[in-house]
Order: sequence, then structure tokens, then C-alpha cells
Amino acid sequence: MRRLSRRALLRGGALTLAGGALGAAGALEVPRWCGWDHPPLSGGYAAADDTLSAIVTPGVSVRYYVPTTEPLVALTLDDGPGPKWTPKFLDALDEAGIPATFFMVGHNVELHADLVRDRIARHEIGNHTWIHRDLAMLDLPTIRADLTRTAATIEDRLGRTPTLLRPPYGHLGGSTLLAADAMGYQVILWNLAMRELQFAGNPAAQARDLVDTVRPGSIILAHDVGDDRRLVGLGSVPGLVAGLKAKGYRFVTVSELIAAAGVHTQA
Repeated sequence: MRRLSRRALLRGGALTLAGGALGAAGALEVPRWCGWDHPPLSGGYAAADDTLSAIVTPGVSVRYYVPTTEPLVALTLDDGPGPKWTPKFLDALDEAGIPATFFMVGHNVELHADLVRDRIARHEIGNHTWIHRDLAMLDLPTIRADLTRTAATIEDRLGRTPTLLRPPYGHLGGSTLLAADAMGYQVILWNLAMRELQFAGNPAAQARDLVDTVRPGSIILAHDVGDDRRLVGLGSVPGLVAGLKAKGYRFVTVSELIAAAGVHTQA
């Protein structure tokens, strides 16, 4: 297989499903270049080839950052809402005065919607599946049913309609892309993440690491459900925000980041 250059892969900041273009990007090479700990384009089922009738547009964006020269960054939080960390993250975001994009698990919304219902107005909500199953291992009907159930619960409990999808673990298969296309989702991954094991007990170092590596259009991954490792991500928020604001950055939701970059590109 011919290996694409890093420059060719990163140009545009998105992989697009259109006539098989995604596969041509060399899925096995992507994780190492982009710094993922596990392949974002991997899994078992991936039956895009026998369900092409599901294609609607035909093309779905898969973004791990948004190419722009504007000093904008998006903070994203996965897996919530949950009683231990989500309220604390909301407190930290309120204190910093910034929005975030929460990729919520449907079952957790069903259980804990009251934690966020009156606090989520400034933030964005994305679809992170019903119980965090690996979509790359599922067929198209199962994925669509899972995402539909999650979206319906978010709409019913929180009054919001998600337009962004983050597949658990960042794993993609062909059926995931077909479902996203058919349901009108943009698929959002990330190019930077809270490295909670590396910076255990030192949220200030985690903040400095992100401040030093963020570039315009970065999408940062954090989690608001899990064990006490989340203290690193939570504790890094004040330093992260202060450090990036000092460099002229502004925090926006993922959809705002995409829209702003589109306006800038057309100008």
C-alpha cells in the first residue's frame, strides 16, 4: 500500500467518505501520525461495500481538527453526564466563562439529565451512542437504532438535537460512516487529549502541555465520567483556559469552530 505523506493526510483537516476516498487514506497509518493510542479507523464489521444504498449525500466529514488561521479551540468532554465529575466540570467551565461540547452517552442522559438540564445552555451536545459500544463492530441497522435512541433521549430529556457524532474510542467502520451520512451527522474525533496517566497528580503540567501544543482549530478530548484520573483533566481547566487566552485563543463549541473556519475560508 502506498503511504500518503503526513502533509497530504492533514490537508483539510477531515477525511471524507466519497467514492471510497476514506479507505485510500491508509487507515493503518493514521493513528501513529496523529498520536492516537489506538487505531481510530479499525474494527470488525465495516460493511460499507454491501449497503451503499444507504448513502445520501454522498459524503460525511470526519474531523479531528478544523483547519483555520483563527485562534479558536474547542474543548470536548465524553461519556457523561455523570454525578461525580460532570457538575464539577460545569462549575469549572462556568468559572472560566467558556463553552464546551459534551458528547453524551444516551443511557447516562436517561439516568442523569437533571444534573445538566439547567446548566447546558451555553454548551453543545453531541451523540456518543447509547451505552458506549464500539460501533466499528456493529452492522448498519444496529448502529442506526443505537444513534436514534440516543438522539431521541437527548431531545426528550434535554430539548436539544445533536448534529455531531463521536464514535466510542474514536473507532470507525464503514457502517458507522454510512449511518452518520444517512442521519446527517458530522463525525468528530480529536487531535489533542488530556493524558491523565502521564500527568497523574499534576494538572498544571497537563495544562502547560496542552497550551504548548494547541494550534488554531484544535479539538481537545477530555472525559467527565470515570475514575479519579479525571482530576487531572478537571484540575487543568483553569490553567488551560488562562494559558490559551494569554496567547489570544478563544474557546468555542465544535460547531462554532467549523462555522467560523468556513466563514474565514470563504472570505
